[in-house]
Amino acid sequence: MAQNKGAIVRYRAIDKCLRSKHGRYGWEELAQACSEALFDAFSERMTVSRRQIFLDLNHMESNAGYRADIERVKDGKKTYYRYADPNFSIEKMPITDDEMEQLKETILMLNRFKGMPHFEWMEELLSKLEDTFHLKGSDDSVIGFEQNLDLKGLENITPLFEAIVNKQVLNIRYKSFKANKPITCEVHPYFLKQYNNRWFLFGWNTEFRAITNFALDRIEAVSPLFAEYMEKPSDINFDEYFDDIIGVTIPKDKHIEHIVMRVAPDRYPYIKNKPLHPSQHNYDKEFRISIDVIPNNELIALLLSFGSQLEVLEPQSVRDMMRNHIKTLNKFYK
Repeated sequence: MAQNKGAIVRYRAIDKCLRSKHGRYGWEELAQACSEALFDAFSERMTVSRRQIFLDLNHMESNAGYRADIERVKDGKKTYYRYADPNFSIEKMPITDDEMEQLKETILMLNRFKGMPHFEWMEELLSKLEDTFHLKGSDDSVIGFEQNLDLKGLENITPLFEAIVNKQVLNIRYKSFKANKPITCEVHPYFLKQYNNRWFLFGWNTEFRAITNFALDRIEAVSPLFAEYMEKPSDINFDEYFDDIIGVTIPKDKHIEHIVMRVAPDRYPYIKNKPLHPSQHNYDKEFRISIDVIPNNELIALLLSFGSQLEVLEPQSVRDMMRNHIKTLNKFYK
């Protein structure tokens, strides 16, 4: 669950309590209300701490938050919270200058989706935003994004997104690069992810009895399947699912390796400032870096992209993977 989304849910739950004219809410009641709201929003049981409630109340009172006037009413040893103005609500707050600027920037960003397959609804949304808030996104591009509008499979993004939201089981005809003919799979869709300018669908593959990924540019057909939807396993959190890898492939037969690399001095500042992975540790004096990831094909492709400016020192298993790829490449350039 994204932290900012969780915070907004908590603020709204607290707001509902503080404007109640009948209930009395101490931090325990506020925490319970937040937990229930988070469960309704994300279908996850989460405990909200006393410290978190105090942080949320302070934020709601601050200029960076909602500038709410919150009273603390003592009753014996217990403190209850309420708005000084019972008619106040964060839902009634006018948009601030900072929020207006953020909205303008968002509109500029969203304009890049115009013309993409199945994103026609974006044009209507942008028009409504610009009309409601008297804004106008620039017609001239001033920022460039990596995108490939001709990439095969983009037409599947909207139906796959809707299938995930509506918990619709799918019948997918899929042909991998290595296969001679396509296969048909029953898929329970959970998540869409973009990597290296390609889109991937993650879902439960009933044939493999595991979560697998499907490159959208290799999907030949998608159709609804009238079967009972299998919920995402409770131990899978896609906000953390990719933490231990580079890319989208999680090998089942491998584990996290501590990979140490030597980098050419003139290349080292680039890799230091743009880490290969969040786990990266830098050794400035030795021009070395280390990362802790599960080795996969995406990792090897990334490391090979640095050519002679990067050498894997350890472990030997990853050195061997690099060596095997380099031997194959060498056959083409004799």
